[in-house]
Amino acid sequence: MTAAPALAGLTKTNLREQALASLRTAITSGQIPPETQMVETELSDQLGISRGTLREAMRQLQQEGLLVARSRGRLFVRRLGPKEITDIFAVRASLEALAAGLLADQEDRATVASELRGLLAEMGRAVAEEDLERRIESDLAFHRALCRLTGNESLLHTWEGLEGSIRMSIMFAGQARAVGNMDVDRHDVIVAAIESGDPVQAESSVREHMAWAVGNLI
Repeated sequence: MTAAPALAGLTKTNLREQALASLRTAITSGQIPPETQMVETELSDQLGISRGTLREAMRQLQQEGLLVARSRGRLFVRRLGPKEITDIFAVRASLEALAAGLLADQEDRATVASELRGLLAEMGRAVAEEDLERRIESDLAFHRALCRLTGNESLLHTWEGLEGSIRMSIMFAGQARAVGNMDVDRHDVIVAAIESGDPVQAESSVREHMAWAVGNLI
């Protein structure tokens, strides 16, 4: 396996977290493509960390859905197909529709809408600067915030369990198509629905958003 730019040697104190971030970026950007076997000796040398630290990071990536175990416990970069992406987005749509409905029913929904629009402003800056990684992260931050702002920890935890798979969907579609899912105006429709105080409309806006997104990806 060839070394990826994202796998430069690590120098800061928390090596596990840095290894995790470096590997996650390399996988979701395609620098380490789907079906690649994660060879411990090569990766630990590239990252400049112990194999024990590397294993900890790779276990986390496996839990996130970025890596899959095959024969004799070997880990490979996961490849998603159309059915898997459709299934992921069906679950995601249900979670985020629930979140939007709950937020629309809150008395402080104007404050919630203001915070969400702040996140959309960050997305807009990433678009203007043509910063792809920042654009992806700002999109995820918006959708994570939908769940976080409900105050429902179970909802947020369940959504975070899908985050690795959501990232992998970018790999399936290719970055050029995936960024179509990160349109600021399409996200603002969800915010406006929450702000309106109509839970049914808020839920519907999320389901329509996700239906368009999965159709774009597959």
